[in-house]
Amino acid sequence: MACFHEVALVSGRHPKPVGLVLQYGTAGFRARAEQLDHVMYRMGLLAVLRSKKTKSTIGVMVTASHNPEEDNGVKLVDPLGEMLAPAWEAYATQLANAEEQDLKSVLTSILDNESVNLQKVARVVLGRDTRPSSLNLAQAVIDGVSALDGTYQDYGLVSTPQLHYMVCCWNTMEHYGTATVEGYYQKLSQAFLAMTKQTPYHPEELRQLNVDGANGIGALKLQELEPYLEKKLQLKVHNNGVNGKLNYLCGADFVKVQQKLPHGLLHIKTNERSCSFDGDADRIVYYYIDESGCFHLLDGDKIATLITIFLQELLVKTDLDLQIAVIQTAYANGSSTRYITEVMKVPVHCVNTGVKYLHHKAQEFDVGVYFEANGHGTVLFSKTAENKIRQLAQDNNQLVERINAAKMLENTIDLINQTVGDAISDLLTIEAILSIKGFTIQQWDSIYTDLPNRQLKVKVSDRQIIVTVDAGKRVVSPAGLQQNIDALVKKYNLSRAFVRPSGTEDVVRIYAEAETQSNADTLAHEVSLVVYKLAGGVGEEPKLLH
Repeated sequence: MACFHEVALVSGRHPKPVGLVLQYGTAGFRARAEQLDHVMYRMGLLAVLRSKKTKSTIGVMVTASHNPEEDNGVKLVDPLGEMLAPAWEAYATQLANAEEQDLKSVLTSILDNESVNLQKVARVVLGRDTRPSSLNLAQAVIDGVSALDGTYQDYGLVSTPQLHYMVCCWNTMEHYGTATVEGYYQKLSQAFLAMTKQTPYHPEELRQLNVDGANGIGALKLQELEPYLEKKLQLKVHNNGVNGKLNYLCGADFVKVQQKLPHGLLHIKTNERSCSFDGDADRIVYYYIDESGCFHLLDGDKIATLITIFLQELLVKTDLDLQIAVIQTAYANGSSTRYITEVMKVPVHCVNTGVKYLHHKAQEFDVGVYFEANGHGTVLFSKTAENKIRQLAQDNNQLVERINAAKMLENTIDLINQTVGDAISDLLTIEAILSIKGFTIQQWDSIYTDLPNRQLKVKVSDRQIIVTVDAGKRVVSPAGLQQNIDALVKKYNLSRAFVRPSGTEDVVRIYAEAETQSNADTLAHEVSLVVYKLAGGVGEEPKLLH
């Protein structure tokens, strides 16, 4: 067993810049790539300790998702593919920020607090995205794992959801699936083909889908997946990384925030179904251009609604006593919330922004559908629900309609990556549902009409000055900010607005919606001016978007 002397020795090859302070947030650590070498090494150390503590395989993913290519990041994945436990987020922050001379004492403190038995075997699996910096940073993780005599498996280039899937497979003795990329493709494609085998033959244009791969890992993985789909779905992958820059003028975050087509898909046909992934393939949004040339975005709210309609119909047919609920954040469009609660009669719960909060809330229900408006989400089925569904699917004494509905739900369970939001899994789920229901993208879009909205951000000297309550919908600091927002909101019909500090950069994010796009734009701008004045805005005063 290596001692902490070995840790200190290797740490010298991954020195920490003196005074650099980073925070482990919902997305782990993110920063400029050149600042992260020591963080990666130390997260390798922490992953070993977490593995020994939980007696499980732990994942480490090197990625900065939708951030610019110059950035990078890292996050740890807990035993069932979920986000790192909150107490260990704090350990991660302490470890990353410890100066070299304090590294040993911080490690000792974690060992003592958690009663970690260093004699236990540790296994870590890791993956990385396509950023130029990711290979060297992944090696720093490996150095950290090796310094504490941990074992590791390097999956190389994988999407973030694929790594979450691998971790869950390892820790369920492959009950969840086979812990290989091929096993992932086989599980998803078999479920997709089983769901769609009874659907009527559709014209070729309805089986084609444009995909903006954000010049990231998702593009590579979709191209690997396509042969498994047996031409049931034909993927036209754009922004595949050959020429373009990761996340630059493309990707799910660009499309969602800018509400326009990404570069690489500027000339799609009228009503042509298209979607965008983010850089690490855990977000997806859909869109199309109508006959008048108007851009239509189908974001996480539209995706959650489509999936909930499908699941609710099947649950009714099975006649199983299972509770379904939808989990949203303050960013959810007001029209989606009203439709789900008032028309579908499905309960909606609002939680803090950050996928870990949605995931935990969704675990409280038999079937929990959660999506952030940015397109990051999935569906969780409780063990009770899954067992009831699988038993009914095999019970030949039941009515055929009940059995068929249960079998469809069973395939849906296998198609959905329940460990984390997964753009590939979500894409296949959406495409299967559209095929089964015979929906065009316009029919899906017309289920309800989004209220026009606008997102902005204001650079500030310290984002921590913004303190919110009520799932991020109201501000309690700085003084006077919420009162100003309330007064502005009263000026416009069907309007609301809120602000929150970014989890990854010193900006305050602003969301506004109203009856018209012009009013939503104006409201967002007016709120941004108030934030700029009361929260220490940096740089030029925000300008109104036209």
